[in-house]
Amino acid sequence: MTDQGWNGVRERVRALGELPARGGVFGSHGHKWVLEDPLADGELAELEAQTGVRLPEEYRTFLTRVGAGGAGPAYGLFPVRRVQGRWRWEGDGADLADPSMLARPFPDRGPDSAEREALLAVRPEEEDFDDIEEFDDAIEAWDERWGALIFAPERTAGAVVISHLGCAQREWLIVSGPHRGTVWSDWRADDGDLVPLLGRAGEPVTFARWYTDWLREAELTARRPAGGA
Repeated sequence: MTDQGWNGVRERVRALGELPARGGVFGSHGHKWVLEDPLADGELAELEAQTGVRLPEEYRTFLTRVGAGGAGPAYGLFPVRRVQGRWRWEGDGADLADPSMLARPFPDRGPDSAEREALLAVRPEEEDFDDIEEFDDAIEAWDERWGALIFAPERTAGAVVISHLGCAQREWLIVSGPHRGTVWSDWRADDGDLVPLLGRAGEPVTFARWYTDWLREAELTARRPAGGA
């Protein structure tokens, strides 16, 4: 999406935040319909210089035309801010992304499924232990093995967390590699993996599609007559 493609989006979000039924949009109590100020061109350049990666076009033009974060899908679009001279994304789980790996291609496949299933098969169950402390020790050791396999930093190289859906489920924007510019859903908290967000025809959803689809649906929800289906 070009700069012009974002024309009117910031105003549409502001108008939504003034509607009486705005609270019916999922997650709006989190972002409160507030969009942060857009980044200046120099700030974007500094962000990209520090991370060593040119962000996907749709996202970088959003940052300079609409806002650096705030109102958006689910509980909002994670803002990117300069803190003590360094740029970073802020939000629940934003620290899962390793800034030093953003220029590396995002791996489209996670851990070997057989290895994952084998580890799940030996997850300790409380009813199998007579002593609760023994269970606590066993599940802590298992969690370390699971985390090292599923949440290894290499799994999300070339990606940043952009939104929190609740219950430790998040969405990532791929910034490097063949999937650059697309959004992926993170189901690892439910023993799953990262999977691409797909449209109705099975096409990958890009950042602009992700945001504008949410905006259209939010407008329909907030303008729906009281008691309407």
